[in-house]
Amino acid sequence: MNRRFFLGAAAAALTRLPAQSPDSRIDVLLNEPIGTIAPEIYGHFVENLGGVVYDGIWVGERSSIPNVNGLRKQLVDALRRVKPGMIRWPGGCFADQYDWRDGVGPRDKRPRRTNFWVDASEWPKDARRDGPQRYDPNQVGTLEFTRFCKLVGAQPYFAANLRSLGAQDFWRWVEYCNSPANTTTLAEQRAADGQPEPLGVRYWGVGNESWGCGGNFDPEDYATEFNRNPA
Repeated sequence: MNRRFFLGAAAAALTRLPAQSPDSRIDVLLNEPIGTIAPEIYGHFVENLGGVVYDGIWVGERSSIPNVNGLRKQLVDALRRVKPGMIRWPGGCFADQYDWRDGVGPRDKRPRRTNFWVDASEWPKDARRDGPQRYDPNQVGTLEFTRFCKLVGAQPYFAANLRSLGAQDFWRWVEYCNSPANTTTLAEQRAADGQPEPLGVRYWGVGNESWGCGGNFDPEDYATEFNRNPA
């Protein structure tokens, strides 16, 4: 509903109200505090659609485009001014094919995977080409994304794959991100990837769009899968 339509409808409604006493009044308190709005409400969303990730967030460390360790500097600076409370990744529908293990370890050794959502009719046709939109190079993984969030001042929000991975893959991702330094094998892997200290990821999503591209679950089936995961 646009503003003009809303104001017109409100004015029409007022004309139908019974007459009020001459003493009736409305006070508009412009500076009256009502309550604190949680900053997480003003979040953003990142998914491998079109050029959102590759050529958008990620340009690479060797790019002529100004960047911060491969992350597009212009975008980092702009989002820092917006002050997003959190940023969700890797999707969306893309989350339901994503294996977080593909996005850890040395970037030059990470596997390239087919993006099965690239042919979705909702996507622009120019996104359906043989590039990173179709074959994800996994250059942006867990540490790159959390680094991006830290640079812009946002909390990372990870959407776990409930469609094609099991519950254990979910909690292993939590362990990779949050187990204290030198406590687990995955903590040691995180350190080898350049991040000894835990990432402290607070927000996790269990699956995505369970009624549609997340798997067309019946309510009972989804409840069973949900209960298997460390929500």
